[in-house]
Amino acid sequence: MSASHDAPAGSAPVVLTEVDPAGFAVVTLNRPQAMNALSRALMAQLADTVDALAADPAVRVLILTGAGRAFCAGLDLKELGAGAARLGEGESGIAPKDPVAAIGRFPGPVIGAINGAAVTGGFELALACDVLLAAPEARFADTHARVGLASGWGLSQKLSRTIGIYRANELSLSGRWLGAAEADAWGLVNRVVPAGRLLDEAKALAREMLGAIPEMLVAYKATIRDGYALAFGEAMALESQRARAHNAAVEAQAIESRREAVRARNRGA
Repeated sequence: MSASHDAPAGSAPVVLTEVDPAGFAVVTLNRPQAMNALSRALMAQLADTVDALAADPAVRVLILTGAGRAFCAGLDLKELGAGAARLGEGESGIAPKDPVAAIGRFPGPVIGAINGAAVTGGFELALACDVLLAAPEARFADTHARVGLASGWGLSQKLSRTIGIYRANELSLSGRWLGAAEADAWGLVNRVVPAGRLLDEAKALAREMLGAIPEMLVAYKATIRDGYALAFGEAMALESQRARAHNAAVEAQAIESRREAVRARNRGA
């Protein structure tokens, strides 16, 4: 397990990284005493960590989780309140690194293992993932309207596209908590699993994804993601365009050998 390189001497690293030889990495937000609130140091280290893993050919799937009882409590409002810089600026007036954008740049699947509270900026981190597994203790809240901050990492747009505009309005305009079971019923998370098995389930899913053809894992995710941002007709055209370009280069013999591998896998299931 590797640690944050910018942590002060003698302090705990704010991000932990564990690379599994199978081809995935587990990235853990590690400020449990602050419910993994996003300090400037944590935002910078998380963005740097994800970008470094994206550049590592040995890592094709990413798992994101939190240490302790929370996934992420959002921006560190205590740090913001004590600083002289405006929100969106670092100490030198430069905007802090954007961990949500870094997650979006990761080419392979990102699995969120939501172990506890995911609040506001932490909710946005969760929504940046491609798949969400939740422990029963997981819960979500959008408190932007209550604390007077504007959503800038996608929550105001992604949430309504995920659970519907009426439910998104209810959550964002009230700031109420959404528990794991209700999040599952609303389609916000893929499924709820026992807390003690959360990471095991996430790792098992990562291994399943790693069974895909490496270039397809990246290309198919990109088509799904890019099409989701378009109107339906444009998305269908995008899929058709990319399918023609990709399939023209596929040899029939390769398809047949892969079909046999799929059949063998299904026989053993």
